[in-house]
Amino acid sequence: MDDRTVAVLAGGLSHERDVSLRSGRRLSVALRAEGLIVEEWDTDAGLFERLRTQRPDAAIIALHGGEGENGAVQTVLEMLDVPYVGTSSQGCRRAWDKPTAKALVANAGFTTPDWVVLPHSTFRELGAQAVLDAMVETLGLPLILKPDQGGSALGAQVVKEAAEMPAAMVGCFAYGDTVLAEKFVSGVEVAVTVIEGSEGPEALPAVEIVPESGVYDYTARYTAGLTDFFTPARISDDAAKAVSELAVAAHRQLGLRDISRTDAVITEDGTVYFLAVNPSPGLTETSIVPMAIEAGGATLGSVFADLVGRAVSRKS
Repeated sequence: MDDRTVAVLAGGLSHERDVSLRSGRRLSVALRAEGLIVEEWDTDAGLFERLRTQRPDAAIIALHGGEGENGAVQTVLEMLDVPYVGTSSQGCRRAWDKPTAKALVANAGFTTPDWVVLPHSTFRELGAQAVLDAMVETLGLPLILKPDQGGSALGAQVVKEAAEMPAAMVGCFAYGDTVLAEKFVSGVEVAVTVIEGSEGPEALPAVEIVPESGVYDYTARYTAGLTDFFTPARISDDAAKAVSELAVAAHRQLGLRDISRTDAVITEDGTVYFLAVNPSPGLTETSIVPMAIEAGGATLGSVFADLVGRAVSRKS
């Protein structure tokens, strides 16, 4: 593998550009330690030409939000027949749309918090206050508002009182035209990384997430010291098994590939609630996937070097 050239695609123009660049840099360092030739490419208007003229042996998408997770860049790589690590464009689209992912996982027999989804136009045409009141009546309080698409908890806000709803909606609509209102479930928040190997997708040890503020928002995710992580999670063996089964099932149900991260909450009575799945998870110094990989006895570089080999073999 020493002579393989890998293009790590990072940056882009989404709200998560900075996080993506941090993920790309960390991954590049880890892969070079495995002996691969790594080039870091910002994802801009020159990507098509660069892929044609400097075609790598494989690409890794370290983009977060927007084109990196909604299947757009994956489609470009597929059109140019460039092998890449990660989920196909179709799988990305399923995971990117949170209501779709929730519905597919629920249809597979797993539990997810009750939710409703409405576009901005509904509030404008039917009267914002009436719609907000109906949301509260349907889901109860507290609830969480989030854009129906996107990552890193951008725009997500927990609402504990009805009076907080209008401001939370405004914050949510700053990141998308459709809002997902979801019943807020209290419990132990965990994330489970799934890696595909020769035996199929396998779950790594769950990571428990304890944000200082009580809410795992954008600031808590990417500011060192604002969140405590426990790997493996401080949960029962039964809960650990259940959340691992959920993560692998979500990976399969949504047609994901190579790597994914499933977010879940475990309530006091042991019920596991599916929240979301990410097919292009962060790899920064405060990200969960590297923690899980280390807890599983591997390194970030070795895992992704193996995934590069899988990507190349899919084209051979």
